[in-house]
Amino acid sequence: MDTQLTEGLGEAVDDLTYPVLSGLARTGTCSAADLGREIGLDRTTVTRRADRLEQAGLLQRQPDPADGRATLLALTEQGRNLVSVTRQRLAAGIESSLATWPQADARAFARQLRRFVDESPFAAERH
Repeated sequence: MDTQLTEGLGEAVDDLTYPVLSGLARTGTCSAADLGREIGLDRTTVTRRADRLEQAGLLQRQPDPADGRATLLALTEQGRNLVSVTRQRLAAGIESSLATWPQADARAFARQLRRFVDESPFAAERH
């Protein structure tokens, strides 16, 4: 991941912790195990990274209403805002990269990228 994406967003946010934030923005509130499956990390790794993000006020732990022994991860308002900022940075970077392409090529690329995201073996299963 490009460090410019997370530059200036605090010590807790880097190329290791950002996937936890971004994944949680996609999934909504979920367990560390479920989030790990979404982002390709084991539960222990997600938990360690979530600790840093919780200390920074970007996510919070909540009791699981379906299982009193379990804990769910949820973005805080600050965490949602940070994900929004990084997504805007990413979009701006992509737009800048494509600015020199002929418009038809850029449109074709966007269509094919959407297809890849939706149909590839890497596409996340939607719950």
